[in-house]
Amino acid sequence: MHPWVGLSDHVRLGVVTRWVTPELVAEVLEKCGVRDKKSGALPVGFMVYFTLALTLFQQDSYDNVAEQLVGDIAELSESIPNKSSFTRARRRLGPLVLETVFRELAGPLAPVGLEGAFYRGMRLAAVDGFVLDAPDTTANRAAFGGPVKNGQPAGFPQARVVTLTECGTHAQIDAAVGGFNGGEPELAIKMVDSAAGMLVIIDRGFPGVALWKAYTGAGAHLLIRARSSVAARPVERLPDGTYLARMNLAGQKGAHPGGVLVRVIEYRVDSGEVVRLLTDLMDPVAHPAAELARLYHARWEAESAFRQIKTFQRGPVEVLRSGDPDLVRQEVWAHLAVHHCLTQVIVGLADDNGIDPDRVSFVKVLKHARRSVVRQCSDTPTKIKEFLSALAAKVHRKLDNGATRLREADRHLKRPDSKYSSKLSYRINTRDRRPTRRVTAKVITLQPSIVQ
Repeated sequence: MHPWVGLSDHVRLGVVTRWVTPELVAEVLEKCGVRDKKSGALPVGFMVYFTLALTLFQQDSYDNVAEQLVGDIAELSESIPNKSSFTRARRRLGPLVLETVFRELAGPLAPVGLEGAFYRGMRLAAVDGFVLDAPDTTANRAAFGGPVKNGQPAGFPQARVVTLTECGTHAQIDAAVGGFNGGEPELAIKMVDSAAGMLVIIDRGFPGVALWKAYTGAGAHLLIRARSSVAARPVERLPDGTYLARMNLAGQKGAHPGGVLVRVIEYRVDSGEVVRLLTDLMDPVAHPAAELARLYHARWEAESAFRQIKTFQRGPVEVLRSGDPDLVRQEVWAHLAVHHCLTQVIVGLADDNGIDPDRVSFVKVLKHARRSVVRQCSDTPTKIKEFLSALAAKVHRKLDNGATRLREADRHLKRPDSKYSSKLSYRINTRDRRPTRRVTAKVITLQPSIVQ
């Protein structure tokens, strides 16, 4: 029997253990019907923590991650299993267990009254998506697909993740995972039940009758940016200058009964392009157009959450470590679960200190979470509380980044498509690569054509 059997049951994951408790792990394994079946194999309970640790220490090898986990337990640190043992154990665990762990944790975190988290009694959430590069194996490319140029693969296979993100805290309320070749709207529809009672803000790549009916049918309200060709023909003009129009299925005539009636709000930002918003909030008195126009920028909070996952937690330009599609999905769900735990740390620290969660540094909380694993700060609930208390004492001294400043960056490709690009192509792709810069508050002006 391997020396880890039995002893590995005592391994925990630092401060993350406050939420991913041994009791939760046992409950999820029972719910998913995953049990230890092979005598002497790595226990499935330990593998839940190990898989989460792989995302917390994304740049480390299996061997190093295992050493971080077992810490000072001599019997374990002296007999680290080889990589193939961990890989086989991950396959036995499967992706469903980590998805279930995420779903047990996921949900809104903003306390009532938190600025930027609510609008007229509705919790603000944003739907958006991102992709994660996976190793270029035949199985991954067949399962997920990837960018193609001139009929040939132009990059890594990519897993697509669409999330329902709480705007005030960056907490993931729900998520769906698919492939590069799949559509974001289809993944977004899978999350409708989690959006009930919320005002959901969505970018212009998503509008469609099916998505609209799914979310409004589940009791959610929508604020979606749309292209100029969508719901462009006014049916009725409202007193505030906004108008009602029909959004129809592709290829249908304007009067087709399959469409939906929407309220259209048009405005400019700093005399730039016209922004068109569609909403099911029809009453111009209860929901003024100017308020909804100012509210749309909250959608970018989802992008900030994605940056935390992709740039800081995973690491910039890092590729996931799994060559098997099921293990890629397992890894993605583990990233989402760990991110939600770190967000809970941030929200707790912000609430205790009476500041906005945006002011607490995600990077520094991530580093402290890693240290809590290395220092084995989670043997007991008391040790976890002591660690969090020590972290709270550092908020004003180290963790508080101060009030968020208004900044913007050019929307240019920051790196070339390929390191083998021609010099001319490289110059084109990297021109004007300037850092973010401070800007004054944006001026939002409702379109004259709709306020007349």
